[in-house]
Amino acid sequence: MALMALAGIATGTKAPDFELKDNHGRTVKLSDFRGEKNVVLLFYPFAFTGVCTGELCALRDELPTFVNDDTQLLAVSNDSIHTLRVFAEQEGLEYPLLSDFWPHGEASRAYGVFDEEKGCAVRGTFIIDKEGVVRWTVVNGLPDARDLNEYVKALGTL
Repeated sequence: MALMALAGIATGTKAPDFELKDNHGRTVKLSDFRGEKNVVLLFYPFAFTGVCTGELCALRDELPTFVNDDTQLLAVSNDSIHTLRVFAEQEGLEYPLLSDFWPHGEASRAYGVFDEEKGCAVRGTFIIDKEGVVRWTVVNGLPDARDLNEYVKALGTL
């Protein structure tokens, strides 16, 4: 089964750097946060889908936990920046939605969460410390929502 191969990168490894455009067309590089903030890096399949919308709105509702002086939330999908802009406006999402649209899935592949058959990322979450090392990770299949409380616990250990 293809999903079994999508386990994501291992904890304790250096997080692959990337440079992606956000929903406002701004360039965001993971390495820009090094030495400054821990990063909650969340890959999700597609904007406007039920489970994804639920997950991203749950993060919105707990935003001070995930966007503050110590932590930055970055949500990545394979949608275009234009789709992400409309999605963020519709759902009131105030954190960066990054487009891994072109080269299609490049960042998702680097993290081991790109489903080649579906053409999108599975639900992979990586908590990266200020030194750029992956400290916690979970990868769920497309239909399986993640538990926000797990992120909060993992952040608390940094």
